[in-house]
Amino acid sequence: MTDTLIDRRDLSFQLYEVLDVEVLAERERFADHSRDTFDAVIETADKMARETFANHNRAADQDEPRFVDGKVAMLPQVKQAFDAYARAGFIAGRYDYELGGMQLPETVMAACNGFFTAANPGTAGYPFLTTAAANLIRVFGSESQKSLFLPPMLSGQYAGTMALTEPHAGSSLADIRTSATPDNAGHYLIKGAKIYISGGEQNITENIVHMVLAKIKGAPAGVKGISLFIVPKLRLSETGGSGERNGVALAGLIHKLGYRGTTSTALSFGDDAECHGYLVGEPHQGLKYMFQMMNEARVGVGCGAAVIGYRGYMHSLAYAKDRLQGRRAADNNPQSEQVPIIEHADVRRMLLAQKAYSEGGLALCLYGARLMDDQNTHPEPQKRQDAGQLLDLLTPVIKAWPSEYGPKANDLAIQVYGGAGYTREYPVEQCWRDNRLNPIHEGTNGIQALDLLGRKVWQNQSHGLQLLLDAMQADLQAATSARCEPWALSLSETLQQAVKVTQSLGKTLMAGETEQALANASCYLHLFGHICVAWMWLRQANAAAIGLSDASNDRERYFYEGKLQAAQYFFHWELPSVAQDLVLLRNMDDTCLVMKAEWF
Repeated sequence: MTDTLIDRRDLSFQLYEVLDVEVLAERERFADHSRDTFDAVIETADKMARETFANHNRAADQDEPRFVDGKVAMLPQVKQAFDAYARAGFIAGRYDYELGGMQLPETVMAACNGFFTAANPGTAGYPFLTTAAANLIRVFGSESQKSLFLPPMLSGQYAGTMALTEPHAGSSLADIRTSATPDNAGHYLIKGAKIYISGGEQNITENIVHMVLAKIKGAPAGVKGISLFIVPKLRLSETGGSGERNGVALAGLIHKLGYRGTTSTALSFGDDAECHGYLVGEPHQGLKYMFQMMNEARVGVGCGAAVIGYRGYMHSLAYAKDRLQGRRAADNNPQSEQVPIIEHADVRRMLLAQKAYSEGGLALCLYGARLMDDQNTHPEPQKRQDAGQLLDLLTPVIKAWPSEYGPKANDLAIQVYGGAGYTREYPVEQCWRDNRLNPIHEGTNGIQALDLLGRKVWQNQSHGLQLLLDAMQADLQAATSARCEPWALSLSETLQQAVKVTQSLGKTLMAGETEQALANASCYLHLFGHICVAWMWLRQANAAAIGLSDASNDRERYFYEGKLQAAQYFFHWELPSVAQDLVLLRNMDDTCLVMKAEWF
């Protein structure tokens, strides 16, 4: 086992040699920062994650939150970690100085949060949700709502959640039944039930601020009638502090395969007492507002999946270097000394796959965070707009690709350990269980596929797609080294085929044949995702080729050679797998579409 959460040399490479994050310090918002301050914050995150989050990861998995007398009982270390995170300023890290923040770039915050999630996904869930809920209030809340809720949320006094899902509706938000009735006192009375609410009850903060979707009486049908409400667990007193209990009740805890440290709750609103909710923004615009938090959460889910995969990779790599078993294939002498299992080619195959998935997924997520920084702070308005459109297009991919391949990396980590990996005495089985949630929550990967092919690709006359193709073209042209050139050619050829398939699917959609076009959306998502991650690996390979030519010692040469070999793995072993997707999409395969329920 190892205490390495994310390889710091890899993180430095991705931030500074690939994404050029250092240049962000030249922007007005980040003028007080430099690479030194970025690295200092990352160092703090790494150290704190290992000391205050990783120290109870296994204990929180074994002793999950319990429902006792209508309340939640939890390990005390969870609160200690949350409080330490808040005191260090990480909840407010990206926010304005005036709000107690550090005005750090999103890219740096994504890197920092990667350590906490890799160390302990369950405990990291609480500040993650709080930050996202606070940002929703910051953008769409009234001045009064901001003054009441933002300071205690950003200081860690209050936590936050998002309450969307209902027992009968699942992901179909158009069918939610939670209602909101105006009250003469200036608030709404909320009535209904929500399920799978992460962090919906806990004992680590004074109050919990639920961001709740509900329908005002007489609202339009479907998603057009959804409004957004702030519903605190405790009502606020006249002085602004937490007062009497609001009508939010814990109906039960849900027991999960993994991610056990984060409570998953069933909540009832307005059953045993009046439940006061406060309308955010305009009536019937709630889904539009909530999409900010949902999309932010989707990028966060992708990052979480990548770093949990990364954590398992670090464990299995260390194990493979230490575990002695067998001899090299060419050694027929049974009395020869055994070799570390990393000397076996098949073990190196599994480690290379993990490296390709984890470092490729992390690269994709950090690229998304870099787009957020450009969207928010680029000095040119057009560049800000373009970054936002490109991020919007890539969000379902950033969520879905790492959440599919992070668990696959964890599965391979278990295999590297062999029988030991299947036991709870070793850490990689928990990595897999924790990561298995990520293809499901914040919109299943099937929903991400429909979002990508049914909506995102075509938005603004496919301007986001054109921006993506232009960005890829720049890196294809930059691939001039002998090793990178053939990979660029392979990506270019695959990209051309994908563009033709996209155009064909667009014509089918325009003809009104929606079901036929979207039946194999998961294939399109796989195709799109693999192309994007191949692009991430080409970007890394281009930077590694430059770094290798300037490397001054063996350690640096080994690092860059490892990057290039992982890129080779992705281009030789992974990118060719999209050929089947291209065939199915090109032929508009109807195998799944025409299957009847009665035939199963």
